[in-house]
Formats: sequence, structure tokens, C-alpha cells
Amino acid sequence: MLLAYLLGIVVGLSLTAPPGPVNSIISSESMKSKMHGMSVGAGAMTADAIFFLIVYMFGAFIPAFIIHVLYLTGAALLFYISYSVLRSRASTRTRRGNFMVGLSIGITNPFQILWWITVGLFFIRSFHVASIAGLFTGIIIWIVSFPFVMNRYARRFEPYIRAFSFIVLVSFAVYLLVSGMVYLIH
Repeated sequence: MLLAYLLGIVVGLSLTAPPGPVNSIISSESMKSKMHGMSVGAGAMTADAIFFLIVYMFGAFIPAFIIHVLYLTGAALLFYISYSVLRSRASTRTRRGNFMVGLSIGITNPFQILWWITVGLFFIRSFHVASIAGLFTGIIIWIVSFPFVMNRYARRFEPYIRAFSFIVLVSFAVYLLVSGMVYLIH
């Protein structure tokens, strides 16, 4: 059980650490304050909790057309946010506004959706429930520590974060691939 929990923490950290739209906004909002950055992360984690519940309860019944609509919505949202980032130097959003931005990006992010429908579903079915608790613990660790580090030390640690994420994600991908191949062989 402890091993499953620790695995969940590692996977949670590797899921949240790679560069992407949420971490980009967390980074920029953290320059204003740690709480502004954490609010974005809390919104994205809320999206993860929603996806977890959906996949846990209805994993096999999600229609493909809904996924395509979410992809298009997510693309439109990311174009808008990209444009907004270019146009403004400092955000005037409140912490509540940042939470909603994180939730909106998370709920429409094709990567997040695909992760939960594929890897998340596999994770839920293959590991102890403690791994899910660990996964969300890893996400919380990230959304608290990343804004702190960004606010305090800027981008000095970015290469290390990328290397850690790469190693963990590749390791988990290999494990997932091997598990899938074993399933096909049997």
C-alpha cells in the first residue's frame, strides 16, 4: 500500500511538472504572488478530480464526439490565452479568476483529457486506491511548491524539472507499454 501511494506521488508530480499552458500561467501568476500561482494550479487540480470521478464511474462509456468538442474548445481557449499573454505584461486577474482559468484550461486540455481516459483509466484499474491518493498528493505538492520556487527563484530550476518529468514519464510509458503488450499476448 505504501509503495502504491509513493508511486502515485511520483506519477502526480510527473503529470503536473511538464511545461504546458497551466504551468506557464502558474509561472507568470507566481511572479505576482505565490497564492495567485497556486490558485491556477488548484483550478487545474479540480479538473483532474472531475476527470478522475468521470473515468472512475463512466470510463468505458465516454462518447468520442464529446472528446472532439472538448478538443476544439480547448484549442480556442488556448489561442485566446496565448493572445492574452502576448498583449498584457501583468495579469489583473484575482485569485478566484486564476482558479477559473486553471479549471477552464484543465477541463478543456486535450492532454489532460487523454491522460485520464487512457493512462488514468489504466492507473485506476491496475493499482491500489492508495495510488490515487498519492497521485493527488503529488499534484498538491506541485501546485504549492512550483509557485513558491517560481516566485522566489524564477526559472533557475526549469532544466531539472524537465529532466525529472522526462525520466518519470518515459518510465511510466514503458511500464504502460509492457503492461499493454502482456495483455495482448494473453
